[in-house]
Amino acid sequence: MPGRPFPPTRLCLVTPEAPSPGFVAAFEAAVGAGDVASAIVAPRADGAADEELARMLAPLALRKGCALIVAGDGDAAARLDGAHVEAGLAALRAAVARHHPDRIVGAGGIQSRHDAMEAGEAGADYLFFGRLDGDGLPEIFPRALELAAWWAELFEIPAMVMGGNSIESVGEARAARIEFIALRRAVWDHPDGPAAAVATASRLLAATPGTS
Repeated sequence: MPGRPFPPTRLCLVTPEAPSPGFVAAFEAAVGAGDVASAIVAPRADGAADEELARMLAPLALRKGCALIVAGDGDAAARLDGAHVEAGLAALRAAVARHHPDRIVGAGGIQSRHDAMEAGEAGADYLFFGRLDGDGLPEIFPRALELAAWWAELFEIPAMVMGGNSIESVGEARAARIEFIALRRAVWDHPDGPAAAVATASRLLAATPGTS
């Protein structure tokens, strides 16, 4: 959109499906290695919110100025910075009523432009395109990138897109002028470690221009 200010694309970290015993230390190193705006505590394998992990990560995120958001709308969301809701429009509206204006409520599970419009009208603070575990490819999943770029171009509510399992995928989000990119495997499985991954991602985001 001509004349519209283009803010830098920022990082969001998504916790892995099965965090290792040393994950808390890895998280602390990662959020301290670059511009990490937020982190989403993904659900456990059984689909329940991982409130124990959220409790351990909370002081580390706070110290680094990283918003900590928990998937689902359980009690942990009320104690942290907010909730990431993927259970549909009714659940999103309930979370907005429960947590606004003090906490963040993000909307996931978006499959279409219609879904995105409804989530925006329901009061979501950000729209998440893709799945929290949708980083099976090196690049951003094409449909998620398409929807996130469309939303970011037209609307003020920030878009967040799930990145690929390669750090280089952050350049796709930056070039498409998407406000946030979420990373999971690209960080936690990086051969040089999570801190190196975040530092590299931050450099790539700073170096990649957005499209006009």
